[in-house]
Amino acid sequence: MILVEKSLLKNNPHLHIVNKSEQQKKLPFIIFNHGFTSAKEHNLHYAYLLAEKGFRVILPEAIYHGERGQGIEEKNLYSHFWEIVIKTIHELNDYKEYYVNEGLADEEQIGLAGTSMGGIVTLGALTKYKWVKAAVSLMGMPAYEEYLHWQLEQMKSIGISLSFTDEQIEEQLSFIRPFDLSLQPERLENRPLLFWHGQKDPIVPFHLTYQFYQSIKDNYEKTPANLHFISDAQADHKVSREGLKATVEWFEKHLLK
Repeated sequence: MILVEKSLLKNNPHLHIVNKSEQQKKLPFIIFNHGFTSAKEHNLHYAYLLAEKGFRVILPEAIYHGERGQGIEEKNLYSHFWEIVIKTIHELNDYKEYYVNEGLADEEQIGLAGTSMGGIVTLGALTKYKWVKAAVSLMGMPAYEEYLHWQLEQMKSIGISLSFTDEQIEEQLSFIRPFDLSLQPERLENRPLLFWHGQKDPIVPFHLTYQFYQSIKDNYEKTPANLHFISDAQADHKVSREGLKATVEWFEKHLLK
């Protein structure tokens, strides 16, 4: 039986998913982050399949989302996007520390994954946390600076009036730059990394992710099995069944002893 528990850590809600027969054991541990305007419950199918394989999985709630919502309208939430991303990255360490200290997570078998914004969080976290042993980015991208500029251009193109000054934009860039994996790919240190991305994605541009993948392939020359990119020519901003299955198989391959 797979258990789904609602838990709190520092007043932040998350779901804890584990096989009941292994509830008190030290297990391989995966943190799975949800997307922008989504919520933790929307990724339960990933957590269920991973728990069946022997993982302990948590699904955190990002600030301003789900149970942590503060009544901000979706159109106004966009101005908080990078605040949410960076805060989520910082909060990942709290979850890791708690579950390791409680003897419920094996520090040598920790994975990180996410969809869309959650994939962006995952790739940014790889610049900061060496305890991430394997990762999966589903519709995410690592080029924080390029994506911010792309977002600004998109808003202009659809007629949204920008109230940001050049100084505010530079301040935002300075805020996110330390987490931009495309500027410091050496921080990957050949850790297993899987990408899934739809070529027709209108939200997180496919080319930003694929260009990065191509740029780091040589770094994995001695460990080619640790890097893989699944490109779906027909998909937009929705992960396919293939992407779901590949996520589970990736962590089975690279985290289970």
